[in-house]
Amino acid sequence: MAGSVALANAYSGGAVAWVVPTYRNSRPLWRFVEQHAATAGRLYRSELSVSFQRGGYLTIYTADNDVSMRGESFDLVIIDEAAQIKEETWTDVIMPTLADRDGRAMLISTPKGRNWFWREFIAADGKQSAAFTAPTSANPLPNIQRAFELARQRVSDRTYRQEWLAQFVEDGAGVFRTVRACATATKREPYAGQFVIGVDWGRTDDATVFVCVDADTKQMVDYDRMTQTDYALQRTRLRAMWDRWGHPPIIAELNSMGGPIVEQLQRDGMYVIGFNTTNASKGQIIDALALAFEQKTIGIIPDDVLLGELEAYESERLPSGLVRYSAPAGLHDDTVMALALAWHYAARPPIGFAEM
Repeated sequence: MAGSVALANAYSGGAVAWVVPTYRNSRPLWRFVEQHAATAGRLYRSELSVSFQRGGYLTIYTADNDVSMRGESFDLVIIDEAAQIKEETWTDVIMPTLADRDGRAMLISTPKGRNWFWREFIAADGKQSAAFTAPTSANPLPNIQRAFELARQRVSDRTYRQEWLAQFVEDGAGVFRTVRACATATKREPYAGQFVIGVDWGRTDDATVFVCVDADTKQMVDYDRMTQTDYALQRTRLRAMWDRWGHPPIIAELNSMGGPIVEQLQRDGMYVIGFNTTNASKGQIIDALALAFEQKTIGIIPDDVLLGELEAYESERLPSGLVRYSAPAGLHDDTVMALALAWHYAARPPIGFAEM
């Protein structure tokens, strides 16, 4: 819709700016422009701009280089993923470009907490400004509805409400909910069953953590956390847990020093599966763990460090639109990651153990 409005204004002689958080965010719009304006206007691909015979034009700008907009004057500015853009870019750079021409602005975005975009949304009075919301649930296409229902089952409540229902979720809300209500498990003596061990490595500032989860009962049954411990002793303690629980799969991070340690453990004959942690893969396992807490399908040991790290865990939306999960500045997430890795495989159907 916004793309059609932008091209119609530019075709009629208007000066139009389309602002995106980063250059990468510009690609879908530019493909739209090339598809619909190639025959009617003149394209300048290097500048991401198209001009028309009546003097109008549409140019794409990036908010991470907002100096290029200063001094310009526009009839219409469309801010794409507005919630990802700094408030200063809106108030100090974009708003002045609308003054000379008495221009209009259209802000479109997925919510990102209750930031400046939310304040603009709730300030809309239907006279000088208007606000609309379009959740995914309102899209009648069958494939969208299927994806919507799947998301309801597979993502955390916070992600579901923000990304799929287009709701403004209050800032500061933790990633994991009902943590203490799920802290009902106890450290157990070994027994027969199917288990998974999740491993997050550390040595100096960070801790190394091993978490063992019963894949049948979905209960945490064992836990080992150590700091200032050399890698040889870490491997020895991991082997002790592995032996104790009948040689279950070990899911261990490959990043940083994890790769060589995993290779050594595999050479020693241990059943270790490496996990490459990226922003995307981390998001998947954290979302799955958050959903387990919301549905109360997981039981954890009420360890103070584990409870504290889970309750402090945060999410942050990046300019690219992706969500980054991490511990607050100065805190750690070692127990969270070990638990998330164990849960990632423990939550799979039993056949998953045969596939690994």
